[in-house]
Amino acid sequence: MPERRVIPIAPLPLAPVGGGFRAVDPADASAAPGPTPLLKGRGTAWAIAHRFEKGAREVVDDGWGALDQVAQEEHLAPGTTVVEEHCRRILSTNDSPDIDFDVAINPYRGCEHGCIYCFARPTHSYLNLSPGLDFETRIIAKVNAAERLRETLARPGYRPLHINIGSATDAYQPVERRLGITRAVIQVLTETRHGFAIVTKSSGVERDLDLVGEMGREGLAVVYMSLTTLDGGLARIMEPRAAAPHRRLRTIETLARAGVPVGVSASPMIPFINEPELERILAAARDAGARSAFSTVVRLPWEVNPLFQQWLDAHFPDRAERVMARIRDMRGGKAYDAEFGTRMRGTGTWAQLLRDRFEMAVKRLGYSRERQPLDMSRFVPPEPLPRARAPARPAQPADDDPQGSLF
Repeated sequence: MPERRVIPIAPLPLAPVGGGFRAVDPADASAAPGPTPLLKGRGTAWAIAHRFEKGAREVVDDGWGALDQVAQEEHLAPGTTVVEEHCRRILSTNDSPDIDFDVAINPYRGCEHGCIYCFARPTHSYLNLSPGLDFETRIIAKVNAAERLRETLARPGYRPLHINIGSATDAYQPVERRLGITRAVIQVLTETRHGFAIVTKSSGVERDLDLVGEMGREGLAVVYMSLTTLDGGLARIMEPRAAAPHRRLRTIETLARAGVPVGVSASPMIPFINEPELERILAAARDAGARSAFSTVVRLPWEVNPLFQQWLDAHFPDRAERVMARIRDMRGGKAYDAEFGTRMRGTGTWAQLLRDRFEMAVKRLGYSRERQPLDMSRFVPPEPLPRARAPARPAQPADDDPQGSLF
């Protein structure tokens, strides 16, 4: 098993609210009065501010009120726990004919964005963690990802393949802002002139524009922005910690202006939820600078199915049954069918109508339907990392050494 270490994150104190508790910022003077609950096994529940605390935070504009919104969300219980993992390998081979990349790099396991429809949620059960809340709040960070990538690319038999960054997790989820694992990976790829693609729904990719922009202009990088809705209210409940829709459009514009080829993923389409917006999403992304597009229908494997249905009942009780009925129409009467070739598109009349709408829209808007080519001929293997030397063994005392006999 890979080596893992938990990074402890101190909990915020809790204040009673309507029979429950809410997280309280100790710096908020208005929260000071009143009792705080006791925590079993803890001496205090108050995360008191200390003399050396730094109040400065990285300014991150994700379209939800920038810094203030981020700070408020970080103060909501339960918080995020990050577990450091020293992985043995970082490239995951793709054997699905439905996917257009050869290998993937996932710097993290789990994703703070909390997208209810995420097909990768069940992977957390492999770690004996919940595909529900744990997937969003217990993030595994592969802290040696860049080191492992360098080792792989330096192997004599390595041949460059189409690498996708962020297939089962978003490589630019909030925790990346302070860990920088994704940036370290891109630095290795930039140094070796190895082509790569990024799929994200975060504006955080702009931070690495110095690297991504350089590679994009040379035909070595492409970014696909996931855009599921233009409705901020819907995005807030469907993808609660991802960037706002208008912010993603601005990121598309920023990347395109910098010379980076940008595509849009209008995925997943959920019947009667975001599906009516398909054409508007594609048009908005095209106006912002996207030049290629693809779309998939919602997938509900394993634990995603009950989680998604619970979400539907909570937020769309008026149409929950209609949504599930339409999803089953596309899956041969089941909530999900994992068959290669149809799992991303669905089957039946409604799935075909959705595909026809997509094809008509991309043709009208002038989107390219070809995968962005990456120039793999420019790859230069990196210098292998120097091996750590074993510490020198101390000299053995001579037999006639009187001090040596004491030990």
